[in-house]
Amino acid sequence: MSERRYDPELLEAISLFPTVVDFSDLEKVKLAREVSAATYISTDNPAVAKDDRTVPGPEGAPDVPVRIYRPVEAAEGRLPAVLEIHGGGFILGSLAMMEDWCQAVALMLPAVVVSVDYRLAPEHPFPAGLEDCYAALCWLAAEADALGVDPARIAVTGQSAGGNLAAATCLLQRDRCGPAVCYQLLEIPELDDRLETPSMREFVDTPVWNRPNAIWSWRHYLGPDHQGETSPYAAPARATDLSGLPPACVTVAEFDPLRDEGILYAHALMQAGVSTELYAQPGTFHGSIRVREARVTHRYLRVTFEALATGVAANP
Repeated sequence: MSERRYDPELLEAISLFPTVVDFSDLEKVKLAREVSAATYISTDNPAVAKDDRTVPGPEGAPDVPVRIYRPVEAAEGRLPAVLEIHGGGFILGSLAMMEDWCQAVALMLPAVVVSVDYRLAPEHPFPAGLEDCYAALCWLAAEADALGVDPARIAVTGQSAGGNLAAATCLLQRDRCGPAVCYQLLEIPELDDRLETPSMREFVDTPVWNRPNAIWSWRHYLGPDHQGETSPYAAPARATDLSGLPPACVTVAEFDPLRDEGILYAHALMQAGVSTELYAQPGTFHGSIRVREARVTHRYLRVTFEALATGVAANP
């Protein structure tokens, strides 16, 4: 750790974050979920209304729980919408993880935010979680009138594994000629199952996320029956055609095993003619924005919120 120049305001908190976690079987994953869930601390903002619903799931699958956020005093006219997909390595996480973020975005833009409680691996490997997210996108677009949403201003966002699912949802949207998506915000995304980038090989003991955790994450997400080539809908880094996708913002953290795959994906988007912003934040690690008081966190949130606001802005 001494060789890594973490931001000084993050140093004290690093010891509070887990490093390598045993995700080797379902019981250990369930225990990790309980431990992780106990760390989600949020405060309800009275300026934001919340509504829990279930929406139609993929054909033959259960309905998908979602939580809808909207400003109580919304501006006149239709609002943009944000489909938010939480992280957790495909195996952890819930709606509670993104409570503060969703409330902040609903007020800041302002926007209607729909947070998706997709099915998790290993109980539900690929493509279950992805299909849940795509079903939520289709529902959001179909219910635009009832929700007071501008269907031309729907963004898809996600952090970590949620960044993967956001990217893959946009790929599905393009390939299935689905509802229009105007923007994608991919925060510290987990995109490549090959685990071959320099950052993935180097960061084996970093806080929150590291190579050993990533190995189990992909094993569970791809499932025990996975063989042969991985679908680009599972690992968007494998996609060979990124043309026609929505404009994007991709963020990466310096001391994150996912750093290089995020950079490479942003580069590939640019090469495919997709307008893309890449924000590489020095001194940080995966999920370090949970250190809310750090100035580096404030800067990160300012950059990403401004990027998202620009991405969903009405055309002049």
